Amino acid sequence: MKKYLKLMRVKHYIKNILVFLPFIFSGQFFQPFYLFRAIMGFLAFCLLSSAVYIFNDIRDAERDRLHPTKKNRPIASGAVSKRAAYILGICLILATAVLQYFSGAVQWYAWIILLAYLLLNIAYSMKLKNIPIVDIAILVSGYVLRVLYGSALGGIEISRWLYLTVIAMSFYLGLGKRRNELIRQDDAVKRNVLQFYNQSFLDKNMYMCLALAIAFYSLWAVDPITIARINTGNIVWTVPLVILICMNYSLHVERDSDGDPVEVLLGDKLLLSLVALLGIILVAMIYL
Repeated sequence: MKKYLKLMRVKHYIKNILVFLPFIFSGQFFQPFYLFRAIMGFLAFCLLSSAVYIFNDIRDAERDRLHPTKKNRPIASGAVSKRAAYILGICLILATAVLQYFSGAVQWYAWIILLAYLLLNIAYSMKLKNIPIVDIAILVSGYVLRVLYGSALGGIEISRWLYLTVIAMSFYLGLGKRRNELIRQDDAVKRNVLQFYNQSFLDKNMYMCLALAIAFYSLWAVDPITIARINTGNIVWTVPLVILICMNYSLHVERDSDGDPVEVLLGDKLLLSLVALLGIILVAMIYL
């Protein structure tokens, strides 16, 4: 069982917390109607993302065997056969459809978002991950689609400033991941797309996107529509904490991290504590 959970990359489910954002910032997260849909949507996206990871690992199995760390992945190491992985991936997609059906999504295009996420990531694994900029854009789309999915599930309109924050921060994370892959990976197992990048390009654009993300978050915090919707103007006081979190994350990217956002977050107790503190403060400001 452990090898299958590793194959599903359960610890990456933390990304799917983005599905909750529209519900939380609507001020109605704890109402049964919204809470049920949020939980079902979270679970559906967890299973679908696992299916995507599995198909990507099947595709990259031969190459992963040459990688110093990826060689330990269940398929690359031979712990799980490709046939078993295919069956599990298909079952996860079917389970996603069942969860989505019973979620009672308010907007029909929640189905389209799930399909778009699946198809984009299959295209990424097949070809698009070798095209510069496009590869990063697809990584970004994964984060944005999670937020859009949450919005569609509950029929909730969220601030455009918040969308821009997610987009800019996602580009920062994606560029940071490519930056550290470029620096750390051996030529024999380096991603093909990395030949088109250089550290200067990635650094400049990474920090441009980070600056934009902080600016967009600040604008969201002081937006009259945001203040009216959540009945508080105190969100602006979380901006310094957001800056501190970004500085801490950047410190890891500049050091010896591999740039994977999940590994960076879960590997630093201080960073994880700061992010958790931000979440607690935001929920308290909105609901207390």
